[in-house]
Amino acid sequence: MLGSMGWSNFLHPASAHRPTEHATMKPAPQPVPVDAAATGSVGPGWRSELVFRMRTHFALKLIGVTGFIWLFFIAYFYLLRHPARPVTEMPLTALDDAISFQPLALGAYVSLWLYVGIAPGLMRELRELVVYGLWAAALCGVGLGAFYLWPTAVPKHALDGAIDLLQGIDAAGNACPSLHVATAVFSMAWIERTLRVVRAPLPMRLLNALWFVAIAYSTLAIKQHVVLDVMAGLVLGLAFAFVSLRWQRRGARGRIGSGWHRPN
Repeated sequence: MLGSMGWSNFLHPASAHRPTEHATMKPAPQPVPVDAAATGSVGPGWRSELVFRMRTHFALKLIGVTGFIWLFFIAYFYLLRHPARPVTEMPLTALDDAISFQPLALGAYVSLWLYVGIAPGLMRELRELVVYGLWAAALCGVGLGAFYLWPTAVPKHALDGAIDLLQGIDAAGNACPSLHVATAVFSMAWIERTLRVVRAPLPMRLLNALWFVAIAYSTLAIKQHVVLDVMAGLVLGLAFAFVSLRWQRRGARGRIGSGWHRPN
């Protein structure tokens, strides 16, 4: 005797092999996450992803970063050589007196000009690269505006060798806020954001933080800045990093909400 299911298949044989609606349903496509680290998703290998990012728009990044630094130095040295007001000498603190002159820190000091190219160098989208450049320009503009309105310099030190040459060029002026520190901490925050997105290991992220610390400390160790300069630069750089990264995240969410987004 056939059961009810058997009679149904016997009378309607095609229905026995017809896939159900549930079996043919496909999952809806999901938007690409803005921050893979935040969502817990696993993307491509972090090494290959970083290499891909560095190669994307490489020539544009190289020319853009070089041109940006060149234009910055034109404005920087103009204000340094032609202060609009009397120059104020920054006071020393006990910490300044405790930090001895360390000429080996010169390497960390000049490494800033390599470090500031890392954040834009790791960006994939042209739009993001342009937005980053605008925020960096605004940061430098505020610092240069401070130098114009309130020219400052660090106390002169009797130094030797390459440091004397550096102070002969830089004149230890345009001191507060330290744009060396401001641009370094701004870069550090954006590099950290990229390393989180590609899920880079913790040692890479620690190396990024340590590089920033070395740059900031070097400004004190070679007597190009005093503690108050460094603190002011830190506040300036962190403020711009916070606002720019918050703006970037909101903009990325908006692109996902509108149905358009490319991976960061």
